Order: sequence, then C-alpha cells, then structure tokens
Amino acid sequence: MFKEKSPHILLFCSIVTLTTGVLQWLNPALSFFDGGLLIAILLTIFLKKDGYTTLFGGISVALVIAASFYPQEGVDQRQILFQHLFALITVVLATVFVLYLKKLYRSLESEQQQVKALFEHAAEGIILTDDQGKIVLLNPAAYRLFQYDQDELPGQSIDVLIPQRFHHRHAANRESFYHHPGNRSMGMGRDLFARRKDGSEFPVEISLGHYQQLGRLFVIAFVVDITQRKLSERELLARQKQLEKITEDMRSLNTGLEAKVEQRTFILREALQELEKSQEELSEALSKEKELGEIKSRFVSMASHEFRTPLSTILSSANLLSRYTSTEDQDKRDKHIKRTKDAVKHLNNLLEDFLSLGKLQEGKIKADPSPFSVRDLLEEVTEEMQSLAKEGQVIHCRYDGDRVLVSDKRMVKNILINLLSNAVKFSAEGAPIELGAKSRPAGIAISVRDEGIGISIEDRQHLFSSFFRGANVINIEGTGLGLHIVKRYLDLLHGSIQLDSELGKGTVVTIELPSSDN
Repeated sequence: MFKEKSPHILLFCSIVTLTTGVLQWLNPALSFFDGGLLIAILLTIFLKKDGYTTLFGGISVALVIAASFYPQEGVDQRQILFQHLFALITVVLATVFVLYLKKLYRSLESEQQQVKALFEHAAEGIILTDDQGKIVLLNPAAYRLFQYDQDELPGQSIDVLIPQRFHHRHAANRESFYHHPGNRSMGMGRDLFARRKDGSEFPVEISLGHYQQLGRLFVIAFVVDITQRKLSERELLARQKQLEKITEDMRSLNTGLEAKVEQRTFILREALQELEKSQEELSEALSKEKELGEIKSRFVSMASHEFRTPLSTILSSANLLSRYTSTEDQDKRDKHIKRTKDAVKHLNNLLEDFLSLGKLQEGKIKADPSPFSVRDLLEEVTEEMQSLAKEGQVIHCRYDGDRVLVSDKRMVKNILINLLSNAVKFSAEGAPIELGAKSRPAGIAISVRDEGIGISIEDRQHLFSSFFRGANVINIEGTGLGLHIVKRYLDLLHGSIQLDSELGKGTVVTIELPSSDN
C-alpha cells in the first residue's frame, strides 16, 4: 500500500489543499469546499510517512478555523460557525483515522513478512490444497522434496504427488477428511509414500491441518522425507533376523551334537549376548537421534528468544547512525557504534552459551566472577531495553549508591535482559516498568516490577521448567525458556529468585546475588 517515493500524490495533495484554501477565501459561506481538505488528508494514506498526514491535517485545521473568520456580508455568522465547526471535527477525525489505518497496515505488513519467512525457510515441505484437492501453494522445501520447478505444481491435483496404486484409497480418505476435518498426524502404524517428478517413490511422514476461508476448506500438509529412518529400521530388522537365525542354528547344533552341549551352550549364550548388545546399541542410536532432534528444536527456540535483544540493539543503532551525518554528531555516532559493538559481543557470548548447553547441564561451565559497577550495568541494560519497549512504555531505573559487585557480569546482564524482556512483552503500551536494586550485606537484590497480565497461582510452580508457558500467554510470542535460563544462571552464581504476581495487576521478580569477594 505504501510507497517510498510518491511525489505525484504529494504534489496533488498540496494542489488540492491550496485550491481549497483559495476557494474558502473567495467563498467563505460555502463550507462544502472543506471536502477538498478531506480528500487531501485521505490521499496521504498512500504516503509512507505519518508526518505527511499530520502536516496536511494541521494545515486543514488551520484553514477551516481561518475560514470561519473571513469577512462576509448577508450571511448568518452563527450558521457559518456551526458549518465550519462540523468541518473541523470531520478533518480531525479523518486525520486520526488515516494515522490509525497506516499504523494498522504497517502491523499487517510486519506479520505477513514473519509468516512468509517461516513458510519459505521451513525445513519441512508444506503444501496447501483447496476443497477440490487442487494444489494452491508450496514452500521451497516442498519443491526440492518433489524435484519440481517453480510454478509447475499449483493448480494440479494433489494426486500427482501420490503413487498411482494409492490413488483410489487416497481419494476416499480425502473425502472423509473433508467431511470430518481435524488436525491429525498420519503415517503412524502404516507406510506412506510420495512420488517425485521423475516417478521415483520415497517414504514420508505427513501431518495435516485445516482452516476455513470465505466458506471454503483449505488443507495444510506438512511432509517429511523419512528415507533414512526407514533404512535404519530395515537394517535393524535385518540384523535381528540374522541374529535370530544364528540362535536357531545354535539350537539345532545343540540338539544334534549332545557331546558338545556345553560348547554349544556357550556359543548360544554369546550369540544371545551379542543380540542384546546389538539391540541396546540400536535402541541407543535411535534414542540419540530423537534427542538430537529435540536439542536442535530447543536450540532454535532459545536462539530466537535470546538473540532478539542484541539484534534489535544493532538494528536500532544502525538506524540512528544513518541520521547523524554532520561532524558535530561524532559523539552520537561513537555512542551507537559502541552499542553495536557491545551488542555483537553479547550476541557472540549468547551463541557460545547455547552451544555449550550440554556442558552446562553436566556442570562443566563455571561462573567467571570479576568486579563491576552495578549502577553502570543497570543503566546499560535500561538503555538497551528502552529501545525495544512498546509505545509509551518507560523503564525507570533506580539505585542508590555505586556498589561494585564481584560476580559474572555477562550472566547477570543476561538475567536482567530476560526479566525486562518479559516485563515489556507482557505489559500493555504506556505501562511503566521499574528496575531497582538494593545493597545487601552479602550482595545485592535486584527487582523488576511491571503492571502486566500477571501469573496465576496454578502456573507459578511450573514457571522455571523449560518450555512451560502460562495459560494466559498463549497468544503472546515466546518459547517458555526465559525463566528456565534465568534459574540456571542463578544456580551458577549461587543466587536466588523470588516471584510475586497477581492476574491482571502485574508481576514483581526479585533476584538476590551474593558477591564473590565476601
């Protein structure tokens, strides 16, 4: 909808506004000329910057007010004032409406970009079909999976991707699904196969979802190539059959050669042990494969949660740097360059933490305490997080004194960023957020207070578990790892955490950190 450069629209709006102003001066008794101002304001919806809408809205307000005082004879002045008052209200409402509509479109464009990125970069093949079984859309992974070129599949029947021998059964299953749609996983207990462009077949695992749009049913299929898994299963079965054959041979030899009972019994025992060992090894291999998939999924979730803040800091500083072009702005440029470097450094530290998560669980990673200023750290975190706050949200930082704490600064900073990110995320626009610290004899207590949606009593006991999310935050993005990571860091720092919350009234999270020099 918006355009980066719209000189023709801007020129037209200016001409309409100027012409309306002249006509108002020449015919002040005719208030319908004010409609030209409304046209100019409404046309600014095609200009990306809100400043243009505000500018033409302000000019229109001024022209309407001025027109009500133009000299005129033989006209009821009171009637003219009422007419222009109505026009003034209409101009103001039109300006507010256009600003709101532009904000709404920007939000929709942002969400569309996120959904598009998720669709195009998904590792699984995603296929969208309509209620006639026609392919509507595929993601790049699906094209690679079935070895088709772009735009070859849309409009064709989904049967083109299914082996010919399954067409009849698939048609019946599809009709059954359309009559009783639901989200379901397929392939459990039976083998499913798909067909590539060259006619070759491969085993797949498919999950189905659906949604309604304009009275039509659309089905989403998530397709995973499980060729390697099937090969592993066949190898396992082959080895089991081989071992079973060896066992049977041992039993036959034992029956036919009574003189060698002890020797054959020993061989049989060894064969059985080898069978058990092989089964254990294969079971362990499959378990590790599943565990690897879970670790990968958790890592992606952690990365998306933990990398957002430093990446946003880099983006914010880069945007601000582009505004400082004069020599006098060198200090400001240096400031944001430093913020960018710090954010990149922080990003690198986070990556190292996630890659060494296994060592964390084994207790191989230790805290690296060093002295640092608590005041400086609080101000640094506040400045970084303020740039990520919602509209109207202000992070208030308060700390009396300038105590030097001996602890792991990187871990403490990660803890505060996690807590402030939650406060920003679960609070409404314009809601205040407080970050405060108090010195204690053996360390320091830091608290984060918000006026957000709060946490129920039932959910509090699970908050520090990985991937747990409260029942009232289903529609808010997040992975459920933030407080779990905070708890792990505090365990390494020998600290503690306390949470006090009430639904609809906000949350207070307090952490206590000991100083390593005590």
